[in-house]
Amino acid sequence: MDIIFLHDFKAKTIIGIYPWERKVAQTIQLDLEIALPSSLACQTDNFEDALDYDLIVKRIKEILAEKHFSLLEALAEHIAQTILVEFRSPWVKVSIAKLGIIRGVKKLGVCIERGGLHSQAYLG
Repeated sequence: MDIIFLHDFKAKTIIGIYPWERKVAQTIQLDLEIALPSSLACQTDNFEDALDYDLIVKRIKEILAEKHFSLLEALAEHIAQTILVEFRSPWVKVSIAKLGIIRGVKKLGVCIERGGLHSQAYLG
């Protein structure tokens, strides 16, 4: 299995359940691991056989601009389903964290895995 990853992707979005969270964009951090539909790109060295990192980032930015979520869990699920369906990935791991939202906590968030590989509970 071949996996591409995007780490420390930071973006601003409206997310949360509290009234102030619905008014002020917060910085979130996303980390993604995305299984490639095939290993063909490794053999051909051809861009058409690979996933376009830039297109994935642009699509996530569109989601963050167009939709507003109350829960990180719902945002993570939406991103995971987008990657699975639109980019035909067989498996994806999405981690999303809010930064500095609680005093004394650098970041807090959620990590989900979706797809056909051996999914494991995230413990930490």
